[in-house]
Amino acid sequence: MKPTLALRLGQQLRMTPQLQQAIKLLQLSTLDLQQEIQEALDSNLMLEEIDDSHDDAKDETPQLEPPTISAEENANAEVGLVKADDSNPQTADEPVETHNSETDGDLVSDTSEELTSEVLTDDLPIDSVWEDIYDQLPIGSGETYYSNEDDDFASRNSSGETIHSHLMEQINLLNLTDQDLFIAHHLVDGLDEEGMLELDLLEILESAPPQWGLELDQIEAVLHLIQHLDPLGIAAANLQECLLIQLRALPESTPMKSDAIVIVNEYITSLASRDFTLLSKKAHLTETELQAVIKLIQSLNPKPGAGFTAREVQYVIPDVMVRKINGRWTVELNPSINPRIRVNPEYSALIKRSDNSPDQHYLKDQMQEAKWFIKSLQQRNDTLLRVATKIVEVQRGFLEHGEEAMKPLVLHDIAEEVGLHESTISRVTTQKYIDTPLGVFELKYFFSSHVSTNSGGEVSSTAIRALIKRLIADESVRKPLSDSKIANLLSQKNVKVARRTIAKYRESLMIPPSNERKQLV
Repeated sequence: MKPTLALRLGQQLRMTPQLQQAIKLLQLSTLDLQQEIQEALDSNLMLEEIDDSHDDAKDETPQLEPPTISAEENANAEVGLVKADDSNPQTADEPVETHNSETDGDLVSDTSEELTSEVLTDDLPIDSVWEDIYDQLPIGSGETYYSNEDDDFASRNSSGETIHSHLMEQINLLNLTDQDLFIAHHLVDGLDEEGMLELDLLEILESAPPQWGLELDQIEAVLHLIQHLDPLGIAAANLQECLLIQLRALPESTPMKSDAIVIVNEYITSLASRDFTLLSKKAHLTETELQAVIKLIQSLNPKPGAGFTAREVQYVIPDVMVRKINGRWTVELNPSINPRIRVNPEYSALIKRSDNSPDQHYLKDQMQEAKWFIKSLQQRNDTLLRVATKIVEVQRGFLEHGEEAMKPLVLHDIAEEVGLHESTISRVTTQKYIDTPLGVFELKYFFSSHVSTNSGGEVSSTAIRALIKRLIADESVRKPLSDSKIANLLSQKNVKVARRTIAKYRESLMIPPSNERKQLV
């Protein structure tokens, strides 16, 4: 064995940094994309965000119009469709680097809708008042208006009252001894999100200092005291005890109180299974009396602590908006999240082609990264708009008639239509939302499997769920539809679905089975 030199030819597929960046931006959600853009603005001196100070410059330069398509180019689709430039095709999988005057700093691009109203000048008189600028004043008096504003500010920034803090405020007013306060703290800490007690009383007894000589009766007395604080029935061991505490605290003049206590205490299992015939027989109640008892029990709070659970509201910002304009469905990017960045023309003017100094190398590298980043953003917007437009074209029936008109659709269908790979379609439709007249939906929502019909056709699983929901909404509450009966009704509508499939779709809709939907009218 000895070292030798050899010449070998081969092919190897590698992803360029530009392609990696394009794929990365393509799969980012709106919030992640805004964070990525901000990081790019902070790290690259060639990039700058377009603000209102550039409005004067835009009047002297031509504007880049958003991509549109005329009615003649897409008469059959009846939707606004983005038409790619055939002379320079560009997809998210194969980014093509071309000269773009916008990314070179020569053009300010703004695809958002321009303001048409007059802008107030900064040269306002010093003694100008609110009425001189705006025609209408805020509703309400000054004192009330500002106090409401302060309340809104407090509610927006507060974390919300928890069940622990709500109970401790009441316990601190009871003047308890140190031992009872120790027990109360442990009991409150042992509550779950619904207000049920998960802590064993013996654990409190074992954790107490031995010199106190606590007994189980003292712990039970403090527990009884907490259970009758607000909300009533808190710290109960189970649902049955929670309901009994609330029922026994009702006034004696409450109609059907004693019968409700008997049913909850002795026949709660039959009540949960909605076996009304057995309840009427064992409790010796008529149907009208049983209905009054059930109505009284339903007025109680089965989860006293659920109302104090702090939940942060998550708002969804749609990436794409679809509206019906002049009888045609038009798709456009959300202008409020469309980034407005460009190459800084002042820094780009400092680049000298013939200079090879380190500073010039740095500026050229920054310029190249800025071009790639802006082109990747343009590719992301173009791909997202093309995919969303094709989805709207296929699911036009959903926009006009609702979920029951949803068509079967898979990633492969859209990939063939727009000329992209299925993985690219998956990236585009994940965590991307579209605003429609029926609500805001994730683009993934419009993809669903299909179920065969008796005539050999196909129907979307989303449409089947909508049919199941409508059938259950129209059913008789005294005799709800079973899964087998729903399957037979769908078979009459030319939809071939098995009973177990109905049960799976019903569970996905969070609809209980027929025996739990039964009610007395």
